[in-house]
Amino acid sequence: MSQDTTAPGAPEGFVDDPRPAPTETVAVVQPSLLARLGAEVFGTFFLVLAIVGVALYTFVSQQNALAVGLAGGIAVIAGAAAVGNVSGGHFNPAVTLGAAIGGRTAWRDVLPYWVAQLVGAILAGLVLLATVPSTLPQLLGQEGRGGVFVATANGYGSFSSLATASQGGTEFGLVQALLVETIVTAVFVGVILGVTDKRASVQYAPVVIGLTLTALILVAAPITNASLNPARSMASAVFAGDGDLWKQQWVFWVAPLLGAAIAGLFYRAFAFAPKQDDLLGEDQVVTLTEAEAPAYSAAAGAAGAAGAGAVAAVVEEEVVVTDENGDVVAVEEVVEVVEVDEPEAPAAGEAPGTDEAPKA
Repeated sequence: MSQDTTAPGAPEGFVDDPRPAPTETVAVVQPSLLARLGAEVFGTFFLVLAIVGVALYTFVSQQNALAVGLAGGIAVIAGAAAVGNVSGGHFNPAVTLGAAIGGRTAWRDVLPYWVAQLVGAILAGLVLLATVPSTLPQLLGQEGRGGVFVATANGYGSFSSLATASQGGTEFGLVQALLVETIVTAVFVGVILGVTDKRASVQYAPVVIGLTLTALILVAAPITNASLNPARSMASAVFAGDGDLWKQQWVFWVAPLLGAAIAGLFYRAFAFAPKQDDLLGEDQVVTLTEAEAPAYSAAAGAAGAAGAGAVAAVVEEEVVVTDENGDVVAVEEVVEVVEVDEPEAPAAGEAPGTDEAPKA
Protein backbone atom coordinates (compact mmCIF):
# COMPACT_ATOMS: atom_id res chain seq x y z
CA MET A 1 0.00 0.00 0.00
CA SER A 2 1.28 3.47 -0.90
CA GLN A 3 0.55 6.92 0.39
CA ASP A 4 1.31 10.46 -0.77
CA THR A 5 4.26 12.06 0.95
CA THR A 6 7.27 14.25 0.35
CA ALA A 7 10.62 12.86 1.39
CA PRO A 8 13.11 15.31 2.83
CA GLY A 9 15.33 16.45 0.01
CA ALA A 10 13.44 14.37 -2.58
CA PRO A 11 10.72 15.19 -5.15
CA GLU A 12 7.09 14.45 -4.38
CA GLY A 13 6.23 10.80 -4.81
CA PHE A 14 5.11 7.71 -3.03
CA VAL A 15 6.67 5.83 -0.13
CA ASP A 16 6.31 2.10 -0.49
CA ASP A 17 6.17 -0.14 2.50
CA PRO A 18 9.84 -0.47 3.42
CA ARG A 19 11.26 -3.02 1.03
CA PRO A 20 13.68 -5.63 2.31
CA ALA A 21 16.94 -3.75 2.70
CA PRO A 22 20.28 -4.73 4.13
CA THR A 23 20.39 -4.16 7.87
CA GLU A 24 23.36 -4.49 10.12
CA THR A 25 24.16 -4.01 13.77
CA VAL A 26 27.27 -1.99 14.45
CA ALA A 27 29.01 -1.76 17.82
CA VAL A 28 30.65 1.64 18.26
CA VAL A 29 33.28 1.33 20.98
CA GLN A 30 34.83 4.38 22.63
CA PRO A 31 38.07 4.38 24.60
CA SER A 32 37.53 3.96 28.34
CA LEU A 33 36.69 7.01 30.46
CA LEU A 34 40.06 6.71 32.20
CA ALA A 35 41.89 6.84 28.86
CA ARG A 36 39.88 9.86 27.74
CA LEU A 37 40.50 11.72 30.99
CA GLY A 38 44.21 10.98 30.74
CA ALA A 39 44.22 12.41 27.22
CA GLU A 40 42.47 15.57 28.45
CA VAL A 41 44.99 16.01 31.28
CA PHE A 42 47.86 15.69 28.82
CA GLY A 43 46.33 17.94 26.17
CA THR A 44 45.41 20.71 28.61
CA PHE A 45 48.80 20.44 30.30
CA PHE A 46 50.51 20.91 26.93
CA LEU A 47 48.27 23.81 25.91
CA VAL A 48 48.67 25.74 29.17
CA LEU A 49 52.38 25.00 29.34
CA ALA A 50 52.80 26.54 25.87
CA ILE A 51 50.61 29.62 26.33
CA VAL A 52 51.54 30.55 29.90
CA GLY A 53 55.13 29.40 29.44
CA VAL A 54 55.70 31.73 26.49
CA ALA A 55 53.88 34.60 28.22
CA LEU A 56 55.80 34.13 31.47
CA TYR A 57 59.11 35.45 30.20
CA THR A 58 58.04 37.85 27.45
CA PHE A 59 59.69 40.71 29.33
CA VAL A 60 63.02 38.90 28.90
CA SER A 61 62.68 37.57 25.36
CA GLN A 62 60.79 40.61 24.04
CA GLN A 63 58.18 38.29 22.54
CA ASN A 64 54.68 39.62 21.97
CA ALA A 65 51.08 38.45 21.59
CA LEU A 66 51.91 36.84 18.26
CA ALA A 67 54.36 34.49 19.95
CA VAL A 68 51.77 33.55 22.59
CA GLY A 69 49.11 33.06 19.94
CA LEU A 70 51.36 30.84 17.84
CA ALA A 71 52.36 28.85 20.91
CA GLY A 72 48.71 28.18 21.72
CA GLY A 73 47.84 27.33 18.14
CA ILE A 74 50.76 24.96 17.67
CA ALA A 75 50.05 23.28 21.01
CA VAL A 76 46.43 22.66 19.98
CA ILE A 77 47.53 21.22 16.64
CA ALA A 78 50.04 18.89 18.26
CA GLY A 79 47.83 17.90 21.20
CA ALA A 80 44.79 17.26 19.02
CA ALA A 81 46.86 15.23 16.57
CA ALA A 82 48.37 13.19 19.41
CA VAL A 83 45.36 12.39 21.60
CA GLY A 84 42.35 13.92 19.86
CA ASN A 85 41.34 10.49 18.61
CA VAL A 86 41.10 9.32 22.23
CA SER A 87 39.16 12.07 24.02
CA GLY A 88 37.96 14.29 21.18
CA GLY A 89 40.70 16.87 21.85
CA HIS A 90 38.75 19.33 24.01
CA PHE A 91 41.48 20.62 26.40
CA ASN A 92 39.09 23.39 27.43
CA PRO A 93 35.98 23.38 29.67
CA ALA A 94 34.24 25.75 27.24
CA VAL A 95 34.79 23.36 24.33
CA THR A 96 33.42 20.47 26.39
CA LEU A 97 30.28 22.42 27.28
CA GLY A 98 29.73 23.57 23.70
CA ALA A 99 30.18 20.02 22.41
CA ALA A 100 27.69 18.68 24.97
CA ILE A 101 25.07 21.30 24.10
CA GLY A 102 25.69 20.63 20.41
CA GLY A 103 25.02 16.93 20.91
CA ARG A 104 28.58 15.90 20.18
CA THR A 105 29.66 14.89 23.71
CA ALA A 106 27.76 12.94 26.35
CA TRP A 107 26.62 15.08 29.28
CA ARG A 108 27.92 12.46 31.69
CA ASP A 109 31.47 13.27 30.50
CA VAL A 110 31.30 17.04 31.08
CA LEU A 111 32.20 17.15 34.78
CA PRO A 112 34.98 14.50 34.56
CA TYR A 113 36.46 16.33 31.56
CA TRP A 114 36.40 19.63 33.45
CA VAL A 115 38.22 18.08 36.38
CA ALA A 116 40.82 16.51 34.08
CA GLN A 117 41.36 19.82 32.26
CA LEU A 118 41.83 21.74 35.51
CA VAL A 119 44.28 19.10 36.75
CA GLY A 120 46.30 19.39 33.54
CA ALA A 121 46.33 23.19 33.77
CA ILE A 122 47.44 23.23 37.41
CA LEU A 123 50.19 20.70 36.70
CA ALA A 124 51.48 22.95 33.91
CA GLY A 125 51.45 25.90 36.32
CA LEU A 126 53.43 23.92 38.88
CA VAL A 127 56.06 23.03 36.30
CA LEU A 128 56.40 26.67 35.25
CA LEU A 129 56.52 27.84 38.87
CA ALA A 130 59.47 25.53 39.43
CA THR A 131 61.35 27.25 36.58
CA VAL A 132 61.15 30.76 38.07
CA PRO A 133 64.59 31.80 39.45
CA SER A 134 64.51 32.64 43.14
CA THR A 135 66.04 36.07 42.52
CA LEU A 136 63.64 37.09 39.72
CA PRO A 137 60.68 38.22 41.89
CA GLN A 138 62.87 40.71 43.75
CA LEU A 139 64.11 42.20 40.48
CA LEU A 140 60.48 42.65 39.38
CA GLY A 141 59.35 44.05 42.70
CA GLN A 142 57.30 40.96 43.57
CA GLU A 143 57.15 39.31 46.99
CA GLY A 144 57.35 35.73 45.74
CA ARG A 145 57.78 33.61 42.66
CA GLY A 146 54.03 33.44 42.14
CA GLY A 147 53.93 37.18 41.52
CA VAL A 148 55.64 36.62 38.18
CA PHE A 149 52.40 34.96 36.99
CA VAL A 150 50.42 38.20 37.33
CA ALA A 151 51.62 39.29 33.90
CA THR A 152 50.33 36.04 32.37
CA ALA A 153 46.90 36.20 34.01
CA ASN A 154 43.64 37.11 32.31
CA GLY A 155 42.09 40.31 33.57
CA TYR A 156 40.55 43.65 32.64
CA GLY A 157 40.82 47.19 33.93
CA SER A 158 44.26 47.71 35.43
CA PHE A 159 45.17 44.10 34.54
CA SER A 160 44.52 44.51 30.80
CA SER A 161 47.47 44.62 28.45
CA LEU A 162 46.39 48.06 27.26
CA ALA A 163 46.58 49.44 30.79
CA THR A 164 50.11 48.06 31.18
CA ALA A 165 51.24 49.39 27.79
CA SER A 166 49.77 52.85 28.45
CA GLN A 167 51.06 52.91 32.05
CA GLY A 168 47.52 53.27 33.36
CA GLY A 169 46.53 55.96 30.86
CA THR A 170 43.61 53.92 29.49
CA GLU A 171 42.17 50.48 29.98
CA PHE A 172 39.43 48.03 28.95
CA GLY A 173 36.54 47.59 31.39
CA LEU A 174 34.24 44.77 32.46
CA VAL A 175 31.77 45.15 29.58
CA GLN A 176 34.50 44.96 26.95
CA ALA A 177 36.02 41.92 28.66
CA LEU A 178 32.71 40.06 28.81
CA LEU A 179 31.89 40.94 25.22
CA VAL A 180 35.18 39.95 23.64
CA GLU A 181 35.61 36.72 25.64
CA THR A 182 32.06 35.61 24.82
CA ILE A 183 32.41 36.33 21.11
CA VAL A 184 35.87 34.88 20.54
CA THR A 185 34.99 31.71 22.45
CA ALA A 186 31.74 31.34 20.51
CA VAL A 187 33.67 31.62 17.25
CA PHE A 188 36.33 29.19 18.44
CA VAL A 189 33.86 26.54 19.60
CA GLY A 190 31.75 27.06 16.48
CA VAL A 191 34.75 26.41 14.25
CA ILE A 192 35.62 23.27 16.23
CA LEU A 193 32.10 21.88 15.94
CA GLY A 194 32.02 22.68 12.23
CA VAL A 195 35.38 21.30 11.11
CA THR A 196 35.03 18.11 13.17
CA ASP A 197 31.58 17.32 11.77
CA LYS A 198 31.73 14.08 9.78
CA ARG A 199 30.17 15.85 6.81
CA ALA A 200 32.85 18.55 6.68
CA SER A 201 35.41 18.38 3.88
CA VAL A 202 38.29 19.37 6.16
CA GLN A 203 41.26 17.06 5.71
CA TYR A 204 43.16 18.05 8.84
CA ALA A 205 40.93 19.67 11.44
CA PRO A 206 43.63 20.22 14.12
CA VAL A 207 45.45 22.69 11.85
CA VAL A 208 42.27 24.71 11.30
CA ILE A 209 41.50 24.69 15.03
CA GLY A 210 45.05 25.71 15.95
CA LEU A 211 45.19 28.59 13.49
CA THR A 212 41.76 29.76 14.64
CA LEU A 213 42.98 29.84 18.23
CA THR A 214 46.04 31.85 17.17
CA ALA A 215 43.90 34.45 15.39
CA LEU A 216 41.45 34.80 18.28
CA ILE A 217 44.24 35.11 20.86
CA LEU A 218 45.59 38.03 18.85
CA VAL A 219 42.12 39.65 18.89
CA ALA A 220 41.56 39.28 22.62
CA ALA A 221 45.12 39.69 23.94
CA PRO A 222 45.08 43.52 24.27
CA ILE A 223 41.73 43.42 26.10
CA THR A 224 41.89 40.47 28.50
CA ASN A 225 45.21 38.78 27.75
CA ALA A 226 43.06 36.24 25.83
CA SER A 227 41.50 33.48 27.86
CA LEU A 228 38.97 31.51 25.74
CA ASN A 229 39.68 28.73 28.24
CA PRO A 230 38.74 28.76 31.95
CA ALA A 231 41.39 26.14 32.74
CA ARG A 232 44.12 28.32 31.23
CA SER A 233 42.86 31.30 33.27
CA MET A 234 42.84 29.31 36.50
CA ALA A 235 46.43 28.17 36.00
CA SER A 236 47.71 31.76 36.03
CA ALA A 237 45.34 33.02 38.74
CA VAL A 238 46.12 30.20 41.17
CA PHE A 239 49.86 30.91 41.17
CA ALA A 240 49.65 34.69 40.85
CA GLY A 241 48.03 34.92 44.28
CA ASP A 242 46.70 38.44 43.69
CA GLY A 243 43.43 39.12 45.53
CA ASP A 244 42.23 41.80 43.11
CA LEU A 245 42.98 39.49 40.20
CA TRP A 246 41.02 36.66 41.82
CA LYS A 247 37.93 38.88 42.02
CA GLN A 248 37.92 39.07 38.21
CA GLN A 249 38.23 35.37 37.48
CA TRP A 250 34.46 34.76 37.34
CA VAL A 251 34.48 36.65 34.05
CA PHE A 252 36.79 34.04 32.52
CA TRP A 253 34.39 31.26 33.42
CA VAL A 254 31.09 32.98 32.65
CA ALA A 255 32.06 34.56 29.31
CA PRO A 256 33.78 31.52 27.71
CA LEU A 257 31.05 29.14 28.88
CA LEU A 258 28.37 31.51 27.60
CA GLY A 259 30.13 31.79 24.23
CA ALA A 260 30.46 28.01 24.05
CA ALA A 261 26.77 27.58 24.87
CA ILE A 262 25.81 29.99 22.09
CA ALA A 263 27.96 28.06 19.59
CA GLY A 264 26.53 24.73 20.75
CA LEU A 265 22.94 25.95 20.43
CA PHE A 266 23.52 27.32 16.92
CA TYR A 267 25.21 24.10 15.87
CA ARG A 268 22.43 21.96 17.31
CA ALA A 269 19.78 24.10 15.63
CA PHE A 270 21.28 24.03 12.15
CA ALA A 271 23.68 21.09 11.81
CA PHE A 272 21.73 18.11 13.16
CA ALA A 273 24.87 16.25 14.17
CA PRO A 274 24.79 12.46 14.46
CA LYS A 275 25.44 10.78 17.77
CA GLN A 276 28.70 9.09 18.66
CA ASP A 277 30.81 11.79 17.02
CA ASP A 278 32.89 13.34 19.79
CA LEU A 279 34.78 16.08 17.94
CA LEU A 280 38.15 14.56 16.98
CA GLY A 281 37.38 11.27 18.73
CA GLU A 282 37.62 8.15 16.62
CA ASP A 283 35.41 5.30 17.78
CA GLN A 284 36.12 1.71 16.83
CA VAL A 285 33.28 0.46 14.65
CA VAL A 286 32.64 -3.29 14.64
CA THR A 287 30.03 -4.89 12.37
CA LEU A 288 28.27 -7.74 14.10
CA THR A 289 26.36 -10.66 12.62
CA GLU A 290 22.89 -11.58 13.86
CA ALA A 291 24.41 -14.30 15.98
CA GLU A 292 27.08 -12.04 17.48
CA ALA A 293 24.83 -9.12 18.43
CA PRO A 294 23.01 -10.72 21.42
CA ALA A 295 26.26 -12.06 22.86
CA TYR A 296 27.92 -8.65 22.43
CA SER A 297 25.05 -6.90 24.21
CA ALA A 298 25.24 -9.40 27.05
CA ALA A 299 28.97 -8.80 27.41
CA ALA A 300 28.30 -5.06 27.37
CA GLY A 301 25.82 -5.37 30.21
CA ALA A 302 28.27 -7.39 32.29
CA ALA A 303 31.05 -4.86 31.71
CA GLY A 304 28.71 -1.99 32.53
CA ALA A 305 28.75 -2.93 36.19
CA ALA A 306 32.47 -2.19 36.16
CA GLY A 307 31.94 1.19 34.45
CA ALA A 308 34.12 0.34 31.48
CA GLY A 309 33.05 3.08 29.07
CA ALA A 310 30.38 3.40 26.38
CA VAL A 311 29.14 1.49 23.37
CA ALA A 312 26.32 2.16 20.96
CA ALA A 313 24.46 -0.46 18.99
CA VAL A 314 23.53 1.26 15.74
CA VAL A 315 20.81 -0.28 13.58
CA GLU A 316 20.61 1.07 10.05
CA GLU A 317 17.69 0.49 7.65
CA GLU A 318 16.75 1.87 4.27
CA VAL A 319 13.37 3.25 3.19
CA VAL A 320 12.91 3.40 -0.57
CA VAL A 321 10.93 6.35 -2.01
CA THR A 322 9.33 5.87 -5.45
CA ASP A 323 7.33 8.07 -7.79
CA GLU A 324 3.97 7.34 -9.41
CA ASN A 325 5.64 5.15 -12.06
CA GLY A 326 7.38 3.04 -9.48
CA ASP A 327 10.81 4.50 -10.20
CA VAL A 328 13.14 4.99 -7.21
CA VAL A 329 13.68 8.70 -6.52
CA ALA A 330 15.36 8.57 -3.12
CA VAL A 331 16.66 6.19 -0.49
CA GLU A 332 16.37 7.41 3.07
CA GLU A 333 18.47 6.02 5.90
CA VAL A 334 16.87 5.40 9.26
CA VAL A 335 19.39 5.10 12.07
CA GLU A 336 18.61 4.03 15.62
CA VAL A 337 21.29 4.37 18.29
CA VAL A 338 21.05 2.48 21.57
CA GLU A 339 23.78 3.20 24.12
CA VAL A 340 25.08 0.54 26.49
CA ASP A 341 28.34 0.14 28.40
CA GLU A 342 31.60 -0.82 26.81
CA PRO A 343 32.15 -4.58 26.87
CA GLU A 344 35.27 -6.37 27.89
CA ALA A 345 36.59 -9.02 25.56
CA PRO A 346 34.44 -12.16 25.73
CA ALA A 347 36.06 -15.01 27.63
CA ALA A 348 35.78 -17.52 24.78
CA GLY A 349 36.56 -17.03 21.08
CA GLU A 350 37.68 -13.85 19.39
CA ALA A 351 36.65 -10.48 20.83
CA PRO A 352 33.94 -8.67 18.85
CA GLY A 353 36.41 -5.85 18.17
CA THR A 354 38.74 -8.05 16.11
CA ASP A 355 38.67 -8.64 12.39
CA GLU A 356 37.94 -12.34 12.84
CA ALA A 357 34.52 -13.61 13.81
CA PRO A 358 34.25 -16.10 16.66
CA LYS A 359 34.78 -19.62 15.43
CA ALA A 360 32.05 -22.18 15.91
